[in-house]
Formats: sequence, C-alpha cells, structure tokens
Amino acid sequence: MRYWLFFLLFIGQNLSAQQQSYFPDPDTSIQRRLEDWQDLKFGLLMHWGAYSQWGIVESWSICPEDLSWASGGRKKGVAPEDYFAYRQQYENLKTTFNPTQFDPGHWAAAAKAAGMKYVVFTTKHHDGFCMFDTKWTDYKISGPGCPFSTNPRKDVAKAIFDAFRAQNFWVGAYFSKPDWHSPYYWWPQFPPLDRHCNYSIQKYPERWEKFIEYTHGQIDELMSNYGRMDILWLDGGWVRPYQPEEVKNYLLEEYENSRYARNPQSQDIRMAEIVQKARAKQPGLIVVDRAVPGPYQNYLTPEQHIPENGLPYPWETCMTMAGSWSYVPNDQYKSAENLVETLVDIVSKGGNLLLNIGPSPEGTFDTAAYARLRDIGAWMQINGTSIYKTRRCASFQEGKDIRFTQSKDGKVQYIFLFNFPQEPLVLHKISAKAGSKISLLGSRSVLAWEQGSDGLRIQVPAALEKSGRYVWVLKVEAP
Repeated sequence: MRYWLFFLLFIGQNLSAQQQSYFPDPDTSIQRRLEDWQDLKFGLLMHWGAYSQWGIVESWSICPEDLSWASGGRKKGVAPEDYFAYRQQYENLKTTFNPTQFDPGHWAAAAKAAGMKYVVFTTKHHDGFCMFDTKWTDYKISGPGCPFSTNPRKDVAKAIFDAFRAQNFWVGAYFSKPDWHSPYYWWPQFPPLDRHCNYSIQKYPERWEKFIEYTHGQIDELMSNYGRMDILWLDGGWVRPYQPEEVKNYLLEEYENSRYARNPQSQDIRMAEIVQKARAKQPGLIVVDRAVPGPYQNYLTPEQHIPENGLPYPWETCMTMAGSWSYVPNDQYKSAENLVETLVDIVSKGGNLLLNIGPSPEGTFDTAAYARLRDIGAWMQINGTSIYKTRRCASFQEGKDIRFTQSKDGKVQYIFLFNFPQEPLVLHKISAKAGSKISLLGSRSVLAWEQGSDGLRIQVPAALEKSGRYVWVLKVEAP
C-alpha cells in the first residue's frame, strides 16, 4: 500500500466493476458480523516493519517495476543503481531492527481515547518480513540475527493484539498474500521481473504448491496462536486465479499504464480452503480478500479514496493520518479538523474509516499522531452517538458542508455542520415530524425549529458555537 495515486492506478482501474459486483457471503452468521462491524465505524491500521529504519515506502522499493514513487523512495546512498545489492541491504535491515520503546498498551489506550473500535496490524507485508513469531521462516522480528529477538515482547503481533483486546477492540490481522522473500514466490534461480511470482507456475506446479503450503501454514498460525481474531485482511489482490483471457487483458493494461508488469499469471492459493480452515478456528471471522471480487471479499476497501456517493454494501476507506503508510521522518500529518470531517463524510455515506499510523523504528508514534488522536477523541466524546451504530440516510448530504446520519431504527437523525451557521439554518434534504426535539450535541439547549414550505428551518444561536469545534452536530429526535 502507498499513495492514493497507486490506488488509482492498480485498484482503481477495477473499482467501478467491483462496485457493481459485490458477492455477499451466504453465511448468515457472517452477515450478522458485518452488521456489527458496521456499527464500529472507526478503526486503526498500522504499517510497521524493518523498513521503518530507512523511512521509505514499505516493501515496494524492492519491486523491480517502473514505479516512480517506489524507486524514487529508495534509500539514497544505498546501492540504488544495483538492484540485487540494494535488495540485500534492504533485507539486512532485519539485523538492526530493535524497537526497544515498543509499548502497545500506550498505543491501544490512545486509540481508545480517540474513539477507535477496531485495529488491523500488518503481520506481514509484501517484503515477507514477519512481525509475528512464525515457524515457517527466520525472516522475522523474532528470528535469529534480529536484536529484538531477545526481547520479551519479540512476538510483536501478539503483544499488539493482546493490548488492544484489553481495551475491547476488535482485532484484525493484515497479511500479504505475495511474499517477495519466499523462495517459493520469488525463486532465486530467476530474477524477479515485477510484483508477480517470478517463475512459470504451470511449468513448476510443485514449487507453487510449496508456496500454497507456506501461505496456508502462516495464516493457520495467526488463526491458532493469537487469540480471538475478528478480521483477516488480505492484501496483494494480484495473487488470485485468472482465466487465460484475463491474464492477457491484465498484461495489456499494465503496459498501457507504463507499469511494466511482465509476468502476470494465474496464482491460485485456494482461498476457499484458507477461509474454511480459518473459520473452523475463528467462527464468524470476517475475511477481506482485497480487490478480488467474490464471496471472500466481505467488505470493500477503497484506499486513500472516499466514493463520491458511498457504496451500497459494506465498505471501509483505509487512509493515512500523515502522507505515508509507513514511518517517514518529519511526515506531514493531516489536521484534526480534516480527519474529523473525513470520518463524518465516510460515515454519512455508509462506510467505516480505517486510519493508518506508521510507528517509528524505535516503536513509537509521532507526537503529532498522539495529538491528533487526542483531538479526535475530544470531538468523539461529545459527538460519538452520531457516529457509532448509525446508518446512511436516503439523502446523506446537502451542499458541500452538511452531512446526515440516522439511528438504525430511523427515530433519531443527526445533522453535521462543517461550518457553524451564521443565520437560521434551512435544510431541504431532511425533515422533522411534529413534536420532534432538536438539540446541539455538547449543549443542553433545545433549539427552535419549524417545518415550512421552504424546508426545515432551525434557529441555532451564535452563542452555541463555543459548544463544539471542527464539526457541529444537531440531533433530531422524533416523538
């Protein structure tokens, strides 16, 4: 994952088709879990790995594709013109990764105070470096040669999941299906050409079978050894079965986008089997096989992007709090006002917000990240009832700066004002029944209103502006 431009180039090219082809999971228990997940609204995503030491794009700098944001993000002065030397030095980051200030309890407490309800952590990104104590490889934070392997918290994923569960979070494991370190995906006998498996699966099926075994084994570890798991969030949507014609079309699209993927092929890792085994150990598990239309993409995940009109089924925007998914020194963080407005916009359109923070190589959040979490939390403390367990209204907005949500039973409506009204508020997309009560969250005042031919007219005294900040929320309660 990286900048929004990458999403538009890779995921975005198929987004319209996905919007029209959602496949609900036929299991009613999963449908109920999705309904519960939609109540949560706000979650935390964390991209963290040995790459944080260089402050560069996660994983992608070792992918030999013509991606300006990836190659341009390589560590300067580290053999940038010699691909194999660069990749070796990248993988040697394992030997210096020692996040001694790692304190997941602090992260969980800050996320809870911000009003977040679920967490998704990168147990393994595309580079194959594991942030959990897998038995399938030594390329892991708990493996030999990594200085943090002697730390009592060396199983970072377990420590994070335990800390967030203690704060009553839902827990999700991000897991990359491609693995660029595995010899069963990028076979050292051949140079990698792009993000895809670098050998012919048709010619070497027994080698691909080894990769399937490896992938199933690691996912089974996460489902078996890490406590209650609510979400399995799978990335790397190009690892999927393709029909021959689809591969041909995919190749043409890659060249047209100047991304020079040379070796696309069908990469079937038997998702049905993965999901069946995972749910046998984690009943009710939500599975997100990103960008792969089908029954194992239980909800969609537009990246760094909010669909203009929302989506007619479960969805979540994953978005960075700063400019990058992974840690970058002196990164620029979005303002608290921007983040609150983003949350409101997404929720009004029926989605969830999964907000990403990239921890530092020492294992800390930037002070700006903590500040944003505190400011969002102060707003949520007052206005959280307008966010949690709400649903989209028939009309979700009026103009650029007004949004609406409603309670699941429709008896309560919420009006979000991105700007405090300087004169009586007149709304045309929402109405109130006779006898309704309208109030401003954060204030005890009951507001005067009337439903007229020109719309719903609400008197919002100027003195109430001090009752809130960022976004003001009016509550409309039917009699």
